[in-house]
Amino acid sequence: MTGNGDKLPSDKRYSTGELVRRLLALAWRFRSDCLWSLVLSLALLLLGIAGLQMLGVVIDVIRHGLNPSVPAPVYPFGWRPSARWSALQIVTALALAIVAQAALRALLTYRYNMITARLTQGEIVPELRAQIYAKLQRLSFRFFDTHGSNSIFNRVTGDVQNTRLFVDGVLLQGLTMILTLAAYAVFMWRIYPGLTLACLSVSVPLGWLAHFYSARLRPGYLQNRELTDQMVLLFSESVHGMQTVKGFAAEPHQVRRFEEANDHVSRQQRKIFWDLSIFTPGTQMLSQMSLVILFAYGGWLYTQGKIPLGGGLVVFAGLLQQFTGQVANLSTIANSIEQSLAAARRVFEVMDTPVEVQNRPAAVKPDRLTGSIVFENVTFGYHPGKPALSEVSFTTRPGQVIGIFGMTGSGKTSLLGLIPRFYDPSAGRILADGRDLRDLDLDAYRRQIGIVYQESFLFSNTVAANIAFGHPLATLQEIERAARIASAHDFIAALPRGYDTVLGEAGVDLSGGQRQRLALARALLLQPPILVLDDPMASVDARTENEIVAALREAMIGRTTFIVSGRLNLLRRADSILVLEGGRLTQSGAHSELVHQPGPYRETALLQIMEFEETETSPGQPSALTAELTPNGK
Repeated sequence: MTGNGDKLPSDKRYSTGELVRRLLALAWRFRSDCLWSLVLSLALLLLGIAGLQMLGVVIDVIRHGLNPSVPAPVYPFGWRPSARWSALQIVTALALAIVAQAALRALLTYRYNMITARLTQGEIVPELRAQIYAKLQRLSFRFFDTHGSNSIFNRVTGDVQNTRLFVDGVLLQGLTMILTLAAYAVFMWRIYPGLTLACLSVSVPLGWLAHFYSARLRPGYLQNRELTDQMVLLFSESVHGMQTVKGFAAEPHQVRRFEEANDHVSRQQRKIFWDLSIFTPGTQMLSQMSLVILFAYGGWLYTQGKIPLGGGLVVFAGLLQQFTGQVANLSTIANSIEQSLAAARRVFEVMDTPVEVQNRPAAVKPDRLTGSIVFENVTFGYHPGKPALSEVSFTTRPGQVIGIFGMTGSGKTSLLGLIPRFYDPSAGRILADGRDLRDLDLDAYRRQIGIVYQESFLFSNTVAANIAFGHPLATLQEIERAARIASAHDFIAALPRGYDTVLGEAGVDLSGGQRQRLALARALLLQPPILVLDDPMASVDARTENEIVAALREAMIGRTTFIVSGRLNLLRRADSILVLEGGRLTQSGAHSELVHQPGPYRETALLQIMEFEETETSPGQPSALTAELTPNGK
């Protein structure tokens, strides 16, 4: 791997053609429901035309009945009433047919709406969300290091909804509009070609107007999604940081910040709505021009006896009204196009993000590891040209406890992240039991590593489910065994429902030490041969620290353990300590060796002497650390 990272391909310019092609491919996957929707749309179209024709015939029948000198009506669909029927009977039959047509149309409309809802909300949206979620699970930590959760949330929720708009709001509506316009144009042509050409002459400026506003709206929708990302980020930070906000009485400041972000989104939306408010009336005005032509030219044709009133002018007027209504929908479809394309671009950015850490084709599922880990000239960086680790080499033997020490930014967490292969090195390699990690099956390898973070995350579920998160089929006996090793069983048993107690969000109803011990139990459940501890006592008090240290002592027995910590009372128990400075391994050795070597480890030890004196010794007696730092305890 080159270390380029799981990076959103934001610099990639998705052409409109490419986006449309991929959206069409999405629709093709659900072609059955799409086809049914189009068939029902066509049936509704034909029923609407049939209703108009029957209405026109009713008018001609009534006029002929009142004035026999008026030309006899032309009946539709090859139907001819009996010669014995009166005008009233014919009108009654046509009225019943119109009612039946309306009832059938209502039934088909219901069916159309149900199929469309199932297609979009029951198939496309869940499918896209599932695909994005599955892709997010495969992306490496680098992706989440560089992209905020607010943007990811918006892509999974709002952008997915707007992407499906292409199917029902653009594709189906667009095809329905084309079929409708074609059918209406044919039927109007059959009534009188010249009148049809005259009335439809306004379609050319309508098409140009739709194209102009479509291009104008596109950048606005993209900017709107980015501004929404920023607003959601601010909201999320305010909720998660509410303790800090209230602690500094900063509520008014946060309210102002949110109002500003909200106002930016509103202003951008108003700009879009302003464009639409001009576009929509413009299309409607041009559409109404066709009615003016109809009344002028069509009225003259009727007075000249060239078209009948009911089956000619009235039906033509109804068809033209439907035609212009469909043309007016151009504004809605144009709006949907830009919304869906802007959202699809953001969805496909996630879908197209390369997966940095993945299995090689011939990856091997390892047997139980012994815990031997080797770093060979490992270089790693989050960004090209900026290494977080440079040429780090060391070897661990099975069962050893390896401490990792360094100042802030020295590369400690980066080194830990390479052991479970959350990242791949830019250069060099890492071996587990003599095999390159990239040759091992990723899931099988990671299941042999237990990890406890500085701030361990707990889910809103039962205590047992949190411990068994990595092994959902674990028995209660196995869960209790892991909890006992982690010194968590006693406090769990004291909870209202023991292991069945449901925890609040992120384990908020537990103390820091209790959360850490639950996280340790979760890491130990699978009895991993390798244990990774990322500064598990960074944010706990002295009493809690002692509880965790006691749990760790038992947990580390028989396991290769890597532990990052700034607390020397824990590191001093390590078999070997790696000292990092600026991403380089500058010192290594046991605690007793490093405290006598100039460097950051000895400097930190001197600073912590007073802490050791207070917590581990009686007044007037030197601490163990003091004895190690000064020959003969002097």
